Amino acid sequence: MAAEVLAALKPHPSGRYADGTLGGAGHAASILAASSPTGWLSGCDRDGVAVEIAKARLAEKFAGRFEIQRGNFSELADWVAEKSCDGVLLDLGVSSPQLDVAERGFSFMQDGPLDMRMDHRQKLTAADLVNGEDAEPLAKIFWKYGDERDSRRFAKAIVHDRALRKFETTKQLADLIERLAPRHGKKAHPATKVFQALRIAVNDEIGSLKRGLDAAVKILKPGGRLAVITFHSLEDRVVKEFGREKTRDYTFPGDVDVPELRMPIVPELKWVSRKAVVPGEVELKENPRARSAQLRILEKI
Repeated sequence: MAAEVLAALKPHPSGRYADGTLGGAGHAASILAASSPTGWLSGCDRDGVAVEIAKARLAEKFAGRFEIQRGNFSELADWVAEKSCDGVLLDLGVSSPQLDVAERGFSFMQDGPLDMRMDHRQKLTAADLVNGEDAEPLAKIFWKYGDERDSRRFAKAIVHDRALRKFETTKQLADLIERLAPRHGKKAHPATKVFQALRIAVNDEIGSLKRGLDAAVKILKPGGRLAVITFHSLEDRVVKEFGREKTRDYTFPGDVDVPELRMPIVPELKWVSRKAVVPGEVELKENPRARSAQLRILEKI
């Protein structure tokens, strides 16, 4: 969604931008090109391979105009100056290179180790969860992060089977789920939600997103824009809830919004558009993985 991101952030010369999910640096390169000749970009990614690829790609045309660090975008405010950015981009989820490399263990389409770590410096893997958690915590992961209706049945089967043989590969887990819930002609693989849930849990994606949204607001200038691309309803709900909270002109005590107890405040953000921006037909033909993408845009007041 490069064109949509540029339309949202409106990069300009001398502008300063942050990309918290560099990946292959496609969006970063577009932002730097649009803000030539003096625009600056601070970028990061958890994935060490992605960081090195991004550095090499951006150095070819934009040397001296960017700083890249390896890390979680939730830490952006630790090294990017407060109120310094004209735009911040968070392109959530797993990248195509991560999905396509079997050794990363993100996909059931290829057999690989049951890993799913975005950052190999962390110890926790998907195999640790699948082989170490009891049935109830596993079911909670599948339900909370994957909306998997068969979460309890799948979790109990995993605990039963791992007593005979530990789960070590993506194929082992995918085959078990498919035995329990045969496709019967359905296009989607029955293990899709389980794999999504494990990936989110392993990488603490929802916790990182909540912290990252707060960090983005800290480093944005007044008038600066936050663009967030989500790929599933759980991420999108977090972004919408964050937007509702930050665009309200009142607060209230406790967890329940009682109109009589509301207290006026100055909102921090405003919606650029209430409706999410979605990919166009041309992009969907070129990149079918973008079909579930939604771009939401907020502006700092």
